[in-house]
Amino acid sequence: MRTAEITRNTNETRIAVAINLDGTGQAKIKTGIGFFDHMLDQLARHSLIDLTVQAQGDLHIDDHHTVEDTGIALGQALTRALGDKKGIRRYGHFRLAMDDTQVACALDLSARPFLAWHVPFTAAKIGTFDTELVREFFQALATHGGVTLHVDLIHGLNSHHIAEAAFKAVARALREAVEPDPRMAGVLPSTKGAL
Repeated sequence: MRTAEITRNTNETRIAVAINLDGTGQAKIKTGIGFFDHMLDQLARHSLIDLTVQAQGDLHIDDHHTVEDTGIALGQALTRALGDKKGIRRYGHFRLAMDDTQVACALDLSARPFLAWHVPFTAAKIGTFDTELVREFFQALATHGGVTLHVDLIHGLNSHHIAEAAFKAVARALREAVEPDPRMAGVLPSTKGAL
């Protein structure tokens, strides 16, 4: 079973994450941040990774700690669920169109964290949600999930569409990367002999 559970408790947040890489995209999300819940639901549904997130954070200050710490816990869960990474495809990419917006994502489950983020937003907020937190989430996910992650906005006008297209594009690329490769069963997808 490629599953994992992570609990992360700090003075700022209490986060519990559970994932199943071989799921059907079921999501149970409760962070206290409506827009972020919607984005995490999209991440689960389009990656086909079952995802449960329960988060309590210092939302009286702002959403930053909750969003970032959720990304950290999700990255840690991804690493644990992947185990030794034998037999996975490792790489994934996807170009996703959503109305006025197109986002491209390419990623490598390399254990070499890096985020290349070229996604300018047209507004500072989506409702009450700070758009800069989208990058913060993916930075935390990439760092703690050992993901080389490139996300590029090809074009887009509406900030809600830009954020949602980014989450969906990453989800679809992640779905491809974590899938077992029937031609590589039990083989590590690296010439180095380690990931």
